[in-house]
Amino acid sequence: MLVLIMVALILLLSGSTFLQSALNPHEHPGWFILFWLICAWLTLTAMLLAIFDLLVVRLEARKSQRELREAFDRSPSSQ
Repeated sequence: MLVLIMVALILLLSGSTFLQSALNPHEHPGWFILFWLICAWLTLTAMLLAIFDLLVVRLEARKSQRELREAFDRSPSSQ
C-alpha cells in the first residue's frame, strides 16, 4: 500500500512539474487522460487496500476478544 501511495505521489509531482508540457490536455488529450486515470487508479487501489486492512484488523480483534472471553469463562478462578 505504501508503494502505491508513493508511486501515485511521484506521478502527481512529475505530472505537475516536468511532464506538464507532455501532458498538455490541448495538445495530447489521450496522454493527459491516461496519465491522470493511472494516478486515480493507484490512489483508489491504495484506499481500497486500506479499507480491507481495517476490516481484517477488526475481524482479528473480535476473534481474539472472543477467544479471551472463552478462556476466561473456562478458567477455574471464575467459579
